[in-house]
Amino acid sequence: MVSIVRVHLPSEIPIVGCEITPYVLLRRPDGSATTDDAPESAPVDGCFLRYKWIRIQSDKKVPVCSIHPTEAATLQCLGCLKVKIPVTKSYHCSAKCFADTWQHHRVLHERAANTENGTEEDGSGDHLFGRLPTQSPSTNGPVPIVNPDKNSGETWYEVGRSKTYTPTSDDIGHVLRFECVVVDVDTRIPVGAVSSILTSRVIPAPTPTPRRMIPVVPGGSGAEAIQGGFDMDGRNASVTSMGTFTVLSYNILADTYATNDVYSYCPSWALSWTYRRQNLLREIVGYHADIICLQEVQSNHYEEFFAPELDKHGYQALYKKRTSEYLQIYPGNPNNIDGCATFFRRDRFTHVKKYEVEFNKAAQSLTDAVITAGQKKAALNRLIKDNIALIAVLEAKFGGSPSPDNSGKRQLLCVANTHVNVQQELKDVKLWQVHTLLKGLEKIAVSADIPMLVCGDFNSVPGSAPHTLLALGKIDQMHPDLSIDPLGILRPINKLNHQLCLVSAYSSFARIGGGSYELEQQRRRTDPQTNEPLFTNCTRDFIGTHDYIFYTADSLTVQSLLELVDEESLRKDTALPSPEWSSDHIALLAEFRCKPKLKH
Repeated sequence: MVSIVRVHLPSEIPIVGCEITPYVLLRRPDGSATTDDAPESAPVDGCFLRYKWIRIQSDKKVPVCSIHPTEAATLQCLGCLKVKIPVTKSYHCSAKCFADTWQHHRVLHERAANTENGTEEDGSGDHLFGRLPTQSPSTNGPVPIVNPDKNSGETWYEVGRSKTYTPTSDDIGHVLRFECVVVDVDTRIPVGAVSSILTSRVIPAPTPTPRRMIPVVPGGSGAEAIQGGFDMDGRNASVTSMGTFTVLSYNILADTYATNDVYSYCPSWALSWTYRRQNLLREIVGYHADIICLQEVQSNHYEEFFAPELDKHGYQALYKKRTSEYLQIYPGNPNNIDGCATFFRRDRFTHVKKYEVEFNKAAQSLTDAVITAGQKKAALNRLIKDNIALIAVLEAKFGGSPSPDNSGKRQLLCVANTHVNVQQELKDVKLWQVHTLLKGLEKIAVSADIPMLVCGDFNSVPGSAPHTLLALGKIDQMHPDLSIDPLGILRPINKLNHQLCLVSAYSSFARIGGGSYELEQQRRRTDPQTNEPLFTNCTRDFIGTHDYIFYTADSLTVQSLLELVDEESLRKDTALPSPEWSSDHIALLAEFRCKPKLKH
């Protein structure tokens, strides 16, 4: 007979909107163990498993803090109730918690008030919170079931009958009980005892501070910036105007790298993939980008989650997995290998062509051509790192206007998405990879008059040799990074150049004169020496910029940029990833317009 050995939960804290799938270990009659499901439609040895999820609702519901969801709430913002903000966002664990997050909280008030055509709060925050009253259990929802302990002061509600369950807002503050029992398929009578396990109290999904689009074109105003704001609830107040398009670049932190050892400061429940994937998807979809370039996307997560989920939102997908000569640390588990994924909106673009750049193949060709036989093994060991680039050529629809000058010609766009080698000591390899990519893009540029975007995680700080090559088209022979070249692959130095007119999109914050208060605020978040963001990657061990969106300035102009994250607010409690932000990188988003082509 089949028996249940053990029931285990993947995460100790359930979060609203994040699916829970318990591990159920079964023992077969032959003594073997399995974690495979045994549904009624496919019984095992004449038995199937029956599941039940129960919400254990106390007579006194315990609300939780909207900022620190593992803490019980002691205060409630009355202003939230006034403008009909979801009640779960009104709770705070202390007056200090409320005061520290008031600037973010005020944005919720303003947007809710505007939606209701009401009056915005005065911004003081002094009169907006009160002590929590005693609350009674909700009278809506599922019918109570029998609680075996009648004197516990608790009411049990059955909320699910499948193995998986996704907590809802009704579950916030309550404990969930998962039950599992073996049932005889013929008699439909349970055999053996019921196995059960309790969760911690359900918490709401943490809400990050909204990020807005800031105009960088001359004449852009702060009002436009607010109207173009991104709302983490999935609402975007603006849609790209005809002839413009938006591009998102984001290293989402592959699950295989998101270990508790490396990110010990992040709560384990917030580091779990079941939580992070939902939080990442919500963030990515909320940006409403026309083109999405993601790095560190595991192949199984691409196929099973991101591709089908983004398809529901109108995106077509392209993917390139990293090669595996170097990645011998994943024997027998190729799904853990990550890669680059590019998505584009089907209503704005059509796919023309896809190019895949495998730096391993380029390394083989290079060593065959310039490395002596005795050095080839050492050269390949240094150069083969499995990094790749994915290049997509798209045709823009732009609402029926095929080109900005209305000449009737097809408006093509080339989008490169890459993740350069991470090892900081291999400066020559990083530079060689970037140079190889740029030479490939030059060949595409020669064959077609086409605007280009080069996006990704370059693992190179502003002013480094790879960044300098991208931004300036050449490198000074005295650049300190060039001193590391044991294989001689960077010589002669004058070959390290390209003819693409590339400019970093986020340098626009510093390059554009004048502007609004919001624009000036963004300038303070950039490096005055390089004009790049102060950071796009923020962990306990490193804070700096590795991510960029480069564009060809002779064919594209930047219209607006997603605001940069303020370091102080980001690192007040923790580095990245965190419960609010599920990657150790921040997303970059730029809006572009194609320049009219000059007539000769």
